[in-house]
Amino acid sequence: MESKTRLDVNGQLTLKELPYIIRWESDKCTRCGQCTAVCPQKAIEPAVLVQRLVSSEGPMPLPQTVRQVGQGIKQVTDIERYCVGCGVCSQVCPNDAIFPEYNEVNKFAFHKNQGGIPYKRGGRRNSTETSTLDQLKFTRVSMLTDPALDAGRHEFHIRTLLGRNLAPENMPLIIKDDELGLDETVYIPPVREIFPIRIGGMSFGALSPNMWEGLAMGVAYLNEVEKIPVVMCTGEGGMPPRLLKSRFLKYFILQIASGYFGWDEIIHAIPHMKEDPAAIEIKYGQGAKPGDGGLLMAFKVLDLIAKVRGVPTKIDLASPPTHQTKYSIEEAVAKMLTSMSMAFDFRVPVYPKISGTKTATAVLNNLARNPFAAALTIDGDDGGTGAAYNVSLDKTGHPIASNLRECYLNLVKIGKQNELPLFAAGGVGKTGSLAANAAALIMLGASGVDCGKYIMQAAAGCLGDERNRCNLCNIGRCPKGITTQDPRLYRRLDPDKVAERVVDIFKSADTELKKIFAPMGRSTQLPIGMSDGLSVGNKAIAEQLDISYAC
Repeated sequence: MESKTRLDVNGQLTLKELPYIIRWESDKCTRCGQCTAVCPQKAIEPAVLVQRLVSSEGPMPLPQTVRQVGQGIKQVTDIERYCVGCGVCSQVCPNDAIFPEYNEVNKFAFHKNQGGIPYKRGGRRNSTETSTLDQLKFTRVSMLTDPALDAGRHEFHIRTLLGRNLAPENMPLIIKDDELGLDETVYIPPVREIFPIRIGGMSFGALSPNMWEGLAMGVAYLNEVEKIPVVMCTGEGGMPPRLLKSRFLKYFILQIASGYFGWDEIIHAIPHMKEDPAAIEIKYGQGAKPGDGGLLMAFKVLDLIAKVRGVPTKIDLASPPTHQTKYSIEEAVAKMLTSMSMAFDFRVPVYPKISGTKTATAVLNNLARNPFAAALTIDGDDGGTGAAYNVSLDKTGHPIASNLRECYLNLVKIGKQNELPLFAAGGVGKTGSLAANAAALIMLGASGVDCGKYIMQAAAGCLGDERNRCNLCNIGRCPKGITTQDPRLYRRLDPDKVAERVVDIFKSADTELKKIFAPMGRSTQLPIGMSDGLSVGNKAIAEQLDISYAC
């Protein structure tokens, strides 16, 4: 074997440069090999450990060099196989002999870009700052006037509307045979009554088959047994074929994006659908990488995904930003709204999803004038698990709270705030406060919210966090089997357990929303835009959101 030159040695990284350092306790380890077998990055490997010791023994002790040889675990310093801190090695170790420890002084940011290719990752942003949503407090508590409700005993109806809500003066009402009815010759926008927290778009391809199946079963159970009308967006890339022709399709929002992946199969299935989908979402942007196309990396495009999406296997699937091929984003939205409404014979709400941006109000103003626009979803910069360049995740986009508030106040100015619903996404439930974040956004003007990463963390035990822990969503090595198409990995995930947790999550959220809305005297109508019930201890945030400052 060739000896290493000085250049080879100088080119190596030490453990201090890596974001996580493996702590291994030799005396506890039984050398079973389970940790090295499950590591998704192959960041640890069995090794022969040689130790040089100096000892002095005997009646005339003289220093002697002793070499001890043993077997153990060694952490790899190769930047391609660095430890991501997922901790799956700790989960399988029978003796708690190994665990990753975050390295505060790491220099990963200086070494992550290899071969001239910017670093791509999955997962959330690296920022550890407290979000605006988590700083908001609900300070309107009714006492003698507008008496508060008993959240435990009062009857509540926590629902919102997905679809354009015509103003009373615009309703096509007619009197026929002394009865009030609707003029069926006039276009009446389709509307769905749903739970105000939706499962946001995570595609079939981004998520593993077991994860997708678990989410679908949970949503069906919530609707049919618990009578909580939760809907789930499919994300780009189609959906499991058998669901397209099942009665459960009515619980899903079908997403179409600029890559049109999976839509050939969906279009051909329209004549055979037993139920209409809940809605059609046209994705023009997402908070994880605003202004950039979506990307499903080749690692995850295996046989099943390639078949559903109608593409070759093991190639990167990039969805280009659509507006570059059209005259304007407004023209693109208008054409898609009309064509998709026609495809489903105007029975299904159709609406666009855009990234949080300063230009959101321009898109909104055009939607307000379009009779076929059912809603608008705005995706803030603090969400997303899809593959994206690190710089896009960390440095691009608009926070959702101020962007949503600006759009809602714009609707108020033109008198459309009760007509065109806004849905907010991006970092909802980031710290576990799903219901509180949702209620805050509703009071800032949203008709409902989307959550994605929260569902992955709570329902399937995602190991990722804000300190760049794990974040292997993009390359198909998810150690929990959530975002991988590798059968050896996704078989670790039990879809039945995922479904159970999804049901638990939404039942708990329903209870928490009642606890928040009850003191405000709201039981059957959401406090959409009721910003006088919010306060914050930050003057800049209070001024930007036009809410009260309280400290």
